[in-house]
Amino acid sequence: MNVGRALALPLGLAVVVGLTACFSAPPRPTPTVPPVPVTPPPKPDSIPEVIPRIEPRARSGNPPFYDVFGKRYFVLSSSVGYRERGVASWYGPGFHKVRTSIGEPYDMYGMTAAHKTLPLPAYVRVTNLQNGRSVVVRVNDRGPFVGNRIIDLSYSAAAKLDMLRNGTAMVEVRTIDPSSPPSVVTASATPAPAAAPPAATALDIVAPATAAPAGSTPAAAPAATAPGTATPTLGGGATSPAAAAPALFVQAGAFSDPANAERLAEKLRGGSYGKVIVRDDQIAGRRMYRVRIGPVPSVAEFDRVVAALERAGINDAHLALD
Repeated sequence: MNVGRALALPLGLAVVVGLTACFSAPPRPTPTVPPVPVTPPPKPDSIPEVIPRIEPRARSGNPPFYDVFGKRYFVLSSSVGYRERGVASWYGPGFHKVRTSIGEPYDMYGMTAAHKTLPLPAYVRVTNLQNGRSVVVRVNDRGPFVGNRIIDLSYSAAAKLDMLRNGTAMVEVRTIDPSSPPSVVTASATPAPAAAPPAATALDIVAPATAAPAGSTPAAAPAATAPGTATPTLGGGATSPAAAAPALFVQAGAFSDPANAERLAEKLRGGSYGKVIVRDDQIAGRRMYRVRIGPVPSVAEFDRVVAALERAGINDAHLALD
């Protein structure tokens, strides 16, 4: 289990400060009594799948924005079209049956997750980029509020993605629109041919343009399915890897001017970041030059590079696919 989950909290505890409607909440305390003994299921396949369905926006857990540990988070007005790549963690027995942000008890054997800004509830497909496994989960909680983690998964979801032992994994998170769910496809035990390389996009973190607060990154069109991702299914069962895992990089910047990209690359090559490359891509008829470091073989290396970049004043580095 990723101990950082102890920093997460239900937003139902948030309080309004003054007339600014600023939501602030203390961290969820670590349980002071042993968790209720629970017996893990014999295998992840025994866990029921999640079927996305249309649900009303929860009455709690969805303030316009809220503050945790001095950082402000803006809750998106819509989950449609959201995509993000980064590091996932999971939380388990210490929070089993503890109330989530929307008031439901957390079930470590359910297919659920916590996210900092998606409207609650929401449905997302999480793909482990290191092994191609994929699951669908229902987002009903807030967190994780530690490091550069982008999503906190339930025990069952983490088990299906084969990330329990390591505690973390590099993933892609894509929202699912319950009004038009993906087609049902039965996962094959025989590896499928490798998919074509994904269409180049300017950004690797995508959120609906109408949902982001002022000054945030604009939305970009979703890329095609990347090599190594799993074949989609409607439910929450993990699919089998379709091909070899894609190469993963830390993207330090993206520029329309190649001189700016080369300037940053030269600066980084003088440090201990690893191999630095400038990728030249044609995106919607426009050339973009993306500065990347890697490949990064593990979450530990990803964390090391991102932390080093933050010390150098680069605070928007994120995970990218080759």
